[in-house]
Amino acid sequence: MKRLNEKLEATARLLEVMETLREQCPWDRKQTFDTLRNNTIEETYELVDAISDHNLEGIKEELGDLLLHVVFYAKLGDEEGAFDYADVANALCDKLIYRHPHIYGDIHADTPEEVKANWEALKLKKKERKSGTLGGVPTSLPAMVKAYRIGEKAAGAGFDWEQREDIWDKVREEMREIEVEICGKNQDGIEAEFGDLFFAMINACRLYGVDPEAALERTNKKFMRRFSVIEEAAEKSGKTLREMTLEEMEAAWQQAKKSE
Repeated sequence: MKRLNEKLEATARLLEVMETLREQCPWDRKQTFDTLRNNTIEETYELVDAISDHNLEGIKEELGDLLLHVVFYAKLGDEEGAFDYADVANALCDKLIYRHPHIYGDIHADTPEEVKANWEALKLKKKERKSGTLGGVPTSLPAMVKAYRIGEKAAGAGFDWEQREDIWDKVREEMREIEVEICGKNQDGIEAEFGDLFFAMINACRLYGVDPEAALERTNKKFMRRFSVIEEAAEKSGKTLREMTLEEMEAAWQQAKKSE
């Protein structure tokens, strides 16, 4: 592990490079909070991809790209006279110390679950949440991630199923309601009930300790692997996918399953 002073020197070097780029690079001089926003989202997803692939070299690179954005925003804040990098870092340190009273105070928390419960309670206590318990959920989160966080926060406030097995009654209820809307050919109702079903399933994932995003991405990758086998089978037979029968596709699909 590198010594602390080496890490501090690297941070100072990064801040100096940012100063130089902001002063001398036409592209960097032109950037604002708004122009960087979409790039920040893209860099975050690239980091997520590297993490999903367990690519340590990629994680290091993408963390650097994301860190650049943190430093860039801090520089912009400094120019506005609102905050600088030191303010950002110190505010984070203060927040971490406040939300870890089992480390820096006299609160006891022996399990990750207890730590998380304390964390959520302290967040609500610290901030004047005029918008309530769910006010801290970012509106721009992807719908699946947002649904998961909503479920977490509601559960942290005590609004949850008594037993996790009870969630399946809700799932079955939503499935029945979808069938009713489909029979009535009510497209708006169908969409609403599918949303309710997705929300119930995401809560089921939460209750059973499953990350729904990771679970779905795992299935996406599995489907893509198996579908590529169908494409290979079509190519070997001199056909296009459109020319293959469903029986031929299913046979290739089953072969792909066996080979995994």
